[in-house]
Amino acid sequence: MKHHHHHHGHQQHHHTPQQDLKHHKHLEHLAEASALAASAYALHEKHQIKKDPLHAHQHKIAEEVAAAIALGAAGFALHEHHLVKEDKHQIKMERRHHHHHHNY
Repeated sequence: MKHHHHHHGHQQHHHTPQQDLKHHKHLEHLAEASALAASAYALHEKHQIKKDPLHAHQHKIAEEVAAAIALGAAGFALHEHHLVKEDKHQIKMERRHHHHHHNY
């Protein structure tokens, strides 16, 4: 099941599994960092509710938005992690295939 969608406004390019692996690892790490940053901001806003009770409602909304962003980023990181595993499997299969055909 291969579903690599590179929608970056470019024509359809053929990528090697190694290029796909690098791309998906990069996106996975970016998504992990985003999830971490959004989580930290959600915690910060949660703390602000106690520190600044006058604006508690605004801080609560900011906390919930940041938490939703963190959840979305974590889900995207998980998706990219799955693609990284697929890419590694593809590379392994290609190596096995090439190895098999050159042993006569």
